[in-house]
Amino acid sequence: METECIQGEFDVQGFEGKKFLVRNDGGDESSDGGLLLLMLMEKRHHIISRFTGCFQDLRNQKLIPHPVLRLLKQRIFGLCQGYEDINDHDSWQDDPLLSVACEVTDKSARLAGKGTLNRLELGGDADSAKDRYKNIRYKSTEIKKLMADLFMETHSGGQLGPQQIIIDVDATDDPVHGNQEGSYFHGYYDEYCYLPLYMFVGDFPVWAELGTADVDPADGVIPALSVIIGRIRQRWPWTRIIIRGDGGFNRPEILSWLEMQFRVSYVFGMPKNRRLLQIIGKEMHDVELACKASGEAERAFTEFRYQTRKSWERPRRVIAKAEQLPGRANPRFIVTNLEDRFLTPRHLYEKLYCARGNMENRIKEQKLFMYADRLSTQSIRGNQLRLWFSTIAYIFMLLLRKNCYGNEFLARAQASSIRLGLLKVAARVSISVRRIVVHVPSSFPYWDAWFKLQMRLQP
Repeated sequence: METECIQGEFDVQGFEGKKFLVRNDGGDESSDGGLLLLMLMEKRHHIISRFTGCFQDLRNQKLIPHPVLRLLKQRIFGLCQGYEDINDHDSWQDDPLLSVACEVTDKSARLAGKGTLNRLELGGDADSAKDRYKNIRYKSTEIKKLMADLFMETHSGGQLGPQQIIIDVDATDDPVHGNQEGSYFHGYYDEYCYLPLYMFVGDFPVWAELGTADVDPADGVIPALSVIIGRIRQRWPWTRIIIRGDGGFNRPEILSWLEMQFRVSYVFGMPKNRRLLQIIGKEMHDVELACKASGEAERAFTEFRYQTRKSWERPRRVIAKAEQLPGRANPRFIVTNLEDRFLTPRHLYEKLYCARGNMENRIKEQKLFMYADRLSTQSIRGNQLRLWFSTIAYIFMLLLRKNCYGNEFLARAQASSIRLGLLKVAARVSISVRRIVVHVPSSFPYWDAWFKLQMRLQP
């Protein structure tokens, strides 16, 4: 029977000839040496500092030990290091390197515990909060602008910006944890869940808004794109913007709105119907015969002008993929307002539209490794803030990966591999009056990459 007695050492059995002891007496040591890289990243880009500017703190600043900046650093650095829940901070708050990363060098001072961090998450939106006891509130409109600004500032497009960017739009399911506010059943996912709306440019998230499963995610696309395109146009007025999404976002009002924007195009999936299938009947017959002859999948592409009978006010360019797989037909359609004659139907479908699958991998990466699905607070306001915490932490991981150029493994690594290789490092911390020294093990296998990375991150 196990006892509750926790000793400072224990024996490891099974080693002949020598006594094997493990002692918990290492002193001021940390298992999160990569906090130094996160600290340097913050000093270079001021991500959390600017995120702090999106909060309203009504507390008396003379009487509080934990300012908002420190709370946000602790929470976001914790997600980067793999501490997904605020309960973890009751023990992690004593980490000496975390104190250094949060700019607390007084050994008698402690960082925030789970109670203080919980009050941060439950503050609510400053634009709509009515509870007089919620003293820390976030400004949702400012946070939404910040994400687009961070993308442009970290993008290597020069002052004039890139010639073209592609904004991917998609929604995903986040299962709820019990009877939470905004919990609704979704028939497609067959569960009670939230439906966050994401927008990415390449690997970079520029929008993360929590929605409920009783509302069509497409309803939030125009308000979101109004903010994102507006911020981009302030800095890059001539950049062509392409909006890309699956058939779930092919709505007449979205298409009409995008067509009215300056240098904005779109490529959306399109649900098939009887009229569309009749139009490509010849192509489907040809690929069916070719598939029977070869025994392999065959495909052909075509395009035509198409207008729905009621919902579309004008004809639009539709690309069709006529494909026959062994045993079944697989026709697909997309709609676009890209009229460039060099963009062939095959290129538009295979190279442009199908590339949107990368966004799904990025959403999966953020959910699995940056805990975007850990939306377990009671209020939907608190869960929205958690989603933004996860997104900001994911941006730190993206920038670490971006600065690992020259290292074939780390430059393509997922967030979990970056955490394992660069962030979860043993370190001994020595703090004196004049200096702080961090000792990293001589056997650290990624020291060369770690050293080069810190050189690139130095402000």
